[in-house]
Amino acid sequence: MSDGATVTAYVTAPLCAGAEEELARQGGEAGNLRVRALCLLSAEGSQKLDLAQVGANARRATEDSSSIAYIGERTRAASRFSAPILEQADIRQYAGVSGGAAMKELLTELEEGRLSPRGNL
Repeated sequence: MSDGATVTAYVTAPLCAGAEEELARQGGEAGNLRVRALCLLSAEGSQKLDLAQVGANARRATEDSSSIAYIGERTRAASRFSAPILEQADIRQYAGVSGGAAMKELLTELEEGRLSPRGNL
């Protein structure tokens, strides 16, 4: 991993504003890494959860070698659906908390070396 490398946190739509706010508050960096948030399409409809979109969002995160984390889902049902996809790719999921709290935890884990990028950044 090189100094100044950029890693990406994929964030579900309902949590994106809070995650971006916390990321900006922290200066967009953790340790020697630049961190960016990429907002995903919402899987929450007015009446039901779109599991196809949940899966598509999780798979999108797995296809990016700069992916460090997945912030979402807000419901246990959605988390149970996305977790196996993310676990297979060794991507940390932050679920059941606000976007800001998840981003803060992610940045702390990166800063303290408890989480590290996949691949050869």
